[in-house]
Amino acid sequence: MSQNADRVDAENAARPGAPTTHPEFDRLVRTMWRLRQPDGCPWDREQTHRSITKHLVEEAYEAVEAIEANDREHLVEELGDVLEQVVLHAQIAADEGAFTIDDVVRGLNEKLVRRHPHVFGEHAAAGDGGEVQDIWDDVKAAERTAQGEKDAPQGLLDSVPRSLPALMQAQKISKRAAKAGFEWDTIADIWDKVAEERAEFEREELGSDARSLEFGDLLFALVNVARREGIDAEEALAASNRKFRARWSRMEELARARGVELGGLDATRLNELWDHAKAEEKR
Repeated sequence: MSQNADRVDAENAARPGAPTTHPEFDRLVRTMWRLRQPDGCPWDREQTHRSITKHLVEEAYEAVEAIEANDREHLVEELGDVLEQVVLHAQIAADEGAFTIDDVVRGLNEKLVRRHPHVFGEHAAAGDGGEVQDIWDDVKAAERTAQGEKDAPQGLLDSVPRSLPALMQAQKISKRAAKAGFEWDTIADIWDKVAEERAEFEREELGSDARSLEFGDLLFALVNVARREGIDAEEALAASNRKFRARWSRMEELARARGVELGGLDATRLNELWDHAKAEEKR
């Protein structure tokens, strides 16, 4: 651990109420180590970083679902599942002689200290979350510059993970580009771009690859509207998904109460049930 991280930890430990030992974490690390032993679990022993990649993503989304449902008991379980994936990946690496869970935690702690100079360094205290984000961006840019001195130069967008959900990735890409000066003057200009992309989409042949690509460009333009409005596009769409699910579930309830199934209704009756469910929400 760096000297700065040591200093910060000593100061943190001296504060009243500071957390001390976490025996359950050590117990978890030992349990995972045991599962990967020659006489451990065959499934755990045969896993690789690549074989369990999808599990890490799935568990993270299930934790988010528990948060959105405000289900604290379920959240405890789902965060445990996320942590299991982290510890398993670290144990796989340890078995290969690559790194250990201590390396993971040490690196994270040092990064947290480094990226919070307004708390642990000489930087003036941040006034709000927006200022904190600017500080993070500056620190991360300095990190990339320092890393670039050792490795090949990194492009502006290279640090945006390609594995992120497409909508989230689009917003991060557009934010990076805008900060570099690639930006519209007004939000009205962005809406003009949306209209332009829609026209290009509609000119392409139905079912063609070109039409699909233009639809993606249309979505990307709308993401820029969200960014300028201070809206998280991923969260906004997730909220719309939840709203649609709730309304559809209510439509199914209303249909069952009338002794019918949604699949047997025409568009007019489906819209009537939709309007009913929507009106109930407003009430």
